Amino acid sequence: MERIYIFDTTLRDGEQAPGASLNVKGKLEIARQLEKLNVDIIEAGFPIASPGDFEAVNLIAKKLKKPVICALARSLKKDIDAARDALKPAKKPRIHVFLATSKIHMQYKLRKAEDEVLKQAVEAVKYAKRFADDVEFSPEDATRTERNFLFKILAEVIEAGATVVNIPDTVGYTVPDEFSDLIKAIKENVPNIDKAIVSAHCHDDLGLSCANSLAAIKAGARQVECTINGIGERAGSAPLEEIVMAIKTRQDFFNFYTRIKTQELYKTSRLVSHLMGIDVQPNKAIVGDNAFRHESGIHQDGVLKMPRTYEIMKPEDVGFKESKIVLGKHSGRHAFVKKLEELGIKLTKNEVDKAFEEFKKLADKKKEIFDEDIIAIVEEEVKVIPQVWELVYVHTIAGSHTVPTATVKLRKEGKIYEDAACGDGPIDACYNTIDRIVKINPKLLNYNLKAITSGRDALGEVTVRLKHKNTEVVGRGTSTDIIEASAKAYINAINKLLYSK
Repeated sequence: MERIYIFDTTLRDGEQAPGASLNVKGKLEIARQLEKLNVDIIEAGFPIASPGDFEAVNLIAKKLKKPVICALARSLKKDIDAARDALKPAKKPRIHVFLATSKIHMQYKLRKAEDEVLKQAVEAVKYAKRFADDVEFSPEDATRTERNFLFKILAEVIEAGATVVNIPDTVGYTVPDEFSDLIKAIKENVPNIDKAIVSAHCHDDLGLSCANSLAAIKAGARQVECTINGIGERAGSAPLEEIVMAIKTRQDFFNFYTRIKTQELYKTSRLVSHLMGIDVQPNKAIVGDNAFRHESGIHQDGVLKMPRTYEIMKPEDVGFKESKIVLGKHSGRHAFVKKLEELGIKLTKNEVDKAFEEFKKLADKKKEIFDEDIIAIVEEEVKVIPQVWELVYVHTIAGSHTVPTATVKLRKEGKIYEDAACGDGPIDACYNTIDRIVKINPKLLNYNLKAITSGRDALGEVTVRLKHKNTEVVGRGTSTDIIEASAKAYINAINKLLYSK
């Protein structure tokens, strides 16, 4: 199999996404993770753009020794000088020069004729070659460039010393068949093309960046330029994780390989998302939170019997710990029973039937059922917990410059108990009051509040986890009043603690 070189431009093209600016420290942190990911080339930045970008490229060039470190430059001496200076510490430097070649760009942006553009491109490559053996040239907007001119400029820059010629679909305009044909035409019509690596750099304006990149590889490109999470200008760039896993998963079709350590993909994705402040969509291929989650009962049954029925990749191959069976209203009995086993809950067939029925009722109200919900269903509906304490009344006072106070009435064996206490907030005050009444002081391990219906009068559900001595229990309460729901959940857990004794 032939090797495909992975050129990561997260720190250059990716950072150009609106709102994705990084400081020098953040760039270095991502660069180090890209090195762990084992990318071949890291485009560290655009040194002429700002002092910060220059500093980041220089620092990355100094700290990283394994990958090629690349710096971008326009076809201008001052840009190339800045790239040269920033890359001085690099063990493997590459200068990447670019110049627009489409008619629309030459006419309206550069205001230059073809012969002027050709001359400038050749001079830029020759100048860059004085400072780096590895020089890449990109004819910007290549997919909208007149083909004969594109062939000519590529041949001339290769003759001038370019070791890589990149074919950018700058505005995400092309489609796979068209791009494949363009790469083949370049291979056939540029006489010295064998002296350079052909690269592809695709944007996602039509959602085709990954497909176009893979088409380019099949047609003869041996380097792909991409970014983590597909981050980049406008709609983004070709996503590294999708390209790499497509090649790996479908080696029978592509017959290529990369040197990417795919187990680092998820970690890298989350680091970039965190530092750039741009969330990864849940249904994102390969690294999205839902990529290996299953809710449909049919899918869950298949995955539990044989993962490959619905998973074409192993989750651990991209950095996930495992597949996840998500319990919801579409889940089936098989997944429910499996969850009971995972939680160590043993029930008779009749008890399973009853618990599953209650689970389905709850699933109609909630989008996702958690472990605490399953435990609560079993404890409340199947193994009935005696209601030693029952909430009668709760009243709280809270606000700015006011000490939060709660008054609570509880019923036990027909007798009413009432007390009041203060706390850090109304719920804390409520729990302190309940502790005074029941004479138990458990540790609150977890408190969770969520709406299980919609609207301003939504039904709120509170789930608490309490620990007393060596016993842990989960309590649940619902109400349109979150204070009341919180009190109900706490008392529910108290009753379970008493039952467990």
